[in-house]
Amino acid sequence: MRIIITLLSGIAILIVVLLIVAVFVQNDYSIHRQIVINKPANKVFDFVRYLKNQEQYNKWVMADRNMKKEQKGIDGTVGFVYAWDGNDQAGKGEQQITNITANQIVESRIHFIRPFEGNARIVLITESVADNQTKVDWTMSGRSKYPMNLTNLFVDSILGSDMETSLNSLKTILEK
Repeated sequence: MRIIITLLSGIAILIVVLLIVAVFVQNDYSIHRQIVINKPANKVFDFVRYLKNQEQYNKWVMADRNMKKEQKGIDGTVGFVYAWDGNDQAGKGEQQITNITANQIVESRIHFIRPFEGNARIVLITESVADNQTKVDWTMSGRSKYPMNLTNLFVDSILGSDMETSLNSLKTILEK
């Protein structure tokens, strides 16, 4: 009995400490990664502007090859919605293109439904750095509510790693 009380007390103390730490952690997060692709900017932009193309390079979209997908509108245009419902790793949600600046920027909003409710803003920027080289900047930003903001302490390393994997896949595909 004494062991159980000690164990439960330890767990309660750990939870209280985590909740106190979460009070001091920022609610906003921003993850940024970039890569240079050996292709002209217009070719890179023409590929990344279409959300459906994420099925070829985005680690999160490829997490469940059997996920249910639904599209609404015209891909590559403002208002297009790409929705998914997958396994526990892929989750459920939808991404909507909110702004396009021709040959430069694709902005979208992601609404995560499962495994955690949340919203994020995605910005993909393509910038010519040479005749046949394009820098792709990918930023994902959002806001986590207390106490989930505690995850902001390590979200950059976890999600940033997935973004790097996705950008490397994008580079491989476009440089073929």
